[in-house]
Amino acid sequence: MRRRILQSIVAVVLLTGLLLGLPLMYLGWMWVEDFSRTSLQNRLDQLADEIISQEGEAGVIEGGLDVDTLRLAIPDGGRLSVTYPMPDDSVAHVEIGAEPLDEPLVESISMGKSGSLRLEVSADRMQTMQRQAAAAVGLVVLVTFGAGVAVASVTARRLADPLQDVADRAARLAQGDFRQDARRHGIPELDRVSDVLDSATVEIAGRLQRERELVGDVSHQLRSRLTAVRLRLDELSVHPDPAVVHEADEALAQVDRLTQAIDDLVRSSRTLGGGHRRVPVLAELRTVVAEWQPQFEQAGRSLVLRGSPDLWASATAPRLRESVSVLVDNALRHGAGTCTVLVRMVPGVEPRRDAMVCVEVSDEGMGVSDALAPHIFERGFSGAGSTGVGLALARALVEADGGRLALQSRRPALFAVFVPTARGEDPVAPVEPR
Repeated sequence: MRRRILQSIVAVVLLTGLLLGLPLMYLGWMWVEDFSRTSLQNRLDQLADEIISQEGEAGVIEGGLDVDTLRLAIPDGGRLSVTYPMPDDSVAHVEIGAEPLDEPLVESISMGKSGSLRLEVSADRMQTMQRQAAAAVGLVVLVTFGAGVAVASVTARRLADPLQDVADRAARLAQGDFRQDARRHGIPELDRVSDVLDSATVEIAGRLQRERELVGDVSHQLRSRLTAVRLRLDELSVHPDPAVVHEADEALAQVDRLTQAIDDLVRSSRTLGGGHRRVPVLAELRTVVAEWQPQFEQAGRSLVLRGSPDLWASATAPRLRESVSVLVDNALRHGAGTCTVLVRMVPGVEPRRDAMVCVEVSDEGMGVSDALAPHIFERGFSGAGSTGVGLALARALVEADGGRLALQSRRPALFAVFVPTARGEDPVAPVEPR
């Protein structure tokens, strides 16, 4: 950020220096030439006055031109050409001064009908002064540019450091660090942002505390009810009928998985996004398929899991399992035919978008109607008399891990869960045994 601010200010200073410096150099160059020519014109006026003073009453020079007085007014290294009328109506021409010059600076004036003065001097002195004037302007521009760079450095540091501090603080807030920061930077806008972050920190911390207390209370109540169910099932497990015992054992296994799922969700909800691990997606989803396989078999349907075992995601394992379980349950309730869970890699389609792991859940049913599709992820909305919480919960769980859940196809229904690929710094998540 500091580099971008510095580059922007330096570019503006440089552009301003060029827009002002180049015209000033040109004006200085032309001013020196105009000054030199004006000086020559003044010399010619003096010479013309001297020649006029040598004219007689008839307005002509009699007895020849006195060049000695004229030579005193000629600049060093200059050459004067004089043309003047004679008493016999002829015209005389006199050259005074140095030899003819190469590329001289020339000025001339007319004196009457037949007279003229032409003064030549070397252009070297004028060109030297022009270069000096251009160099002076260039030096001023260079000094101004240096001052601008110094001011830009101070300004960039004064702006970039506070902005970076505010950005770091917002990042810490997103990671669950709710500590307030009393630092202020003397910039009203950034100080206002810091004040808002302080207020947001207090509000978010309070809400999270209340939500944690609510989650704790709900999980406690659920565990209590599940414990009561387990006790009743334990009584059935000693029933003399083997079929009853088998069903009791299956129900006990479901209670254990549900208890474990509640514990995992409560634990992951308290990590505030910091529980990401390198999750072997196919291995995690095998537990989901194993859990739902009996229900599909009872319904006379098939549940198939496909994909590469080498795909790893950066996610929270309980959230991933629970979100896919919601989709499988949705396919069981509202779909038909074979339900397929496919795990595949989706390459990044933009320079700034990394590759993602995609979990597709599809079935062979009638799909989602056009009327329901726009609202299918809204909490409380259901087209089949259910609570309307499942898909909304699944989307919330996926988004909590930085992914997204989308309805890729309406007919037949195909839901896709996109989660980030595993990062090297993520620890490996233990896989729940089947």
